[in-house]
Amino acid sequence: MDAALIALIVVALLVIVVLAKSVTIVPQAQAKVIERLGRYSRTLSPGLSLLVPFVDRVRATVDLREQVISFPPQPVITSDNLQVGIDTVLYFQVTDPRLAVYGIANYITGMEQLTTTTLRNVVGGLNLEEALTGRDGINSQLRGVLDGTTGPWGLRVARVEIKAIDPPPSIQDSMEKQMRADRDKRAIILTAEGARQSAITTAEGEKASAILSAEGKKQAAILEAEAERQSRILRAEGERAALFLQAQGQAKSIETVFQAIHDGKPDQGLLAYQYLQTLPKIAQGDANKMWIVPSEFSKALEGLANLGGAEGGGSSWMDVEPSGNGGGARDGGLDTSSWFESQLPRAADQPEAKIELSSITDTAPAMPTPPPLSQVKQDVQESGPAADPRNRAGSEDPDDPAGPPQLPPS
Repeated sequence: MDAALIALIVVALLVIVVLAKSVTIVPQAQAKVIERLGRYSRTLSPGLSLLVPFVDRVRATVDLREQVISFPPQPVITSDNLQVGIDTVLYFQVTDPRLAVYGIANYITGMEQLTTTTLRNVVGGLNLEEALTGRDGINSQLRGVLDGTTGPWGLRVARVEIKAIDPPPSIQDSMEKQMRADRDKRAIILTAEGARQSAITTAEGEKASAILSAEGKKQAAILEAEAERQSRILRAEGERAALFLQAQGQAKSIETVFQAIHDGKPDQGLLAYQYLQTLPKIAQGDANKMWIVPSEFSKALEGLANLGGAEGGGSSWMDVEPSGNGGGARDGGLDTSSWFESQLPRAADQPEAKIELSSITDTAPAMPTPPPLSQVKQDVQESGPAADPRNRAGSEDPDDPAGPPQLPPS
């Protein structure tokens, strides 16, 4: 009984072991390499698979996902004999589990050594500055070499990245000094460029301001000149009109006096009376230190006495009735309606307002040059006293000692 129970238990355990050896489960993103009697049989995909007990066995389980490996810093010498430490990161994926198991004993170690040797070959042909600034080129060369070499291993290299390049401390200090000097240089250049642009902008602003100021002064001077010109033209027109009206008034006054004298038919007595009234005015001059009574003064007194009725002269001239043929004022009186009427056209219509000031001197008539004083004296001495204008009968000078002109009796 006990032996039968033990045999049953042994058979049950044997069945369990056979079943365990016959069934295997492959997880997702993994693959199992199966060997049969020591030789490669097949590669199991994810899922449940059956094996021949004690004939088939699982040689290796391979991860099919993309893997990342970070290698420690590797010393590399550049072309300018500087040793730098370079850290690399490798991204790869197993594409063929059979080759990854049978193609190389340890593909991780193989890729690490291959990366180190390839990195030294690539960086050894570059100087430090090119190595620091040419990371993309180094990454591309490393990926190309690794991908081509690891293909027979059933691997695919996706990317190779250089994580860090560490130069020696002395080189780092020199690089920092160089970088600081370069930045100081660029700062000085930018400051000088800013000052230059500021000076140019300021000069342009001052130039524009000076131009506008000059234009304003020019316009102001033009307007002032135009205003002065118009003002002078208007003042000249006013003075001309005033002189014209004054001349008209004087002409009317002289005409009226002359007509009144002719209408009153003055005789020699009236002229003698007027002559006597003029004599005190002749003696009122401030420069007259000595005054000589002219010879005609006695004749004027005799005429005045005769007119006054002395020595049988008859009635006085003041008793004579005014003549009826126009004595005194004219019958119709004086017509003063047009005395103060100017015959000038409007100021804006006069030609003087339309001409340029520069043309006045060009069109002005030349004034005759008076003869010299010596020539005048010589002419007077040669012609005698009769040539003297003061001795002529038509002289109207009130200061003439010969007296006013004697009009013939009408």
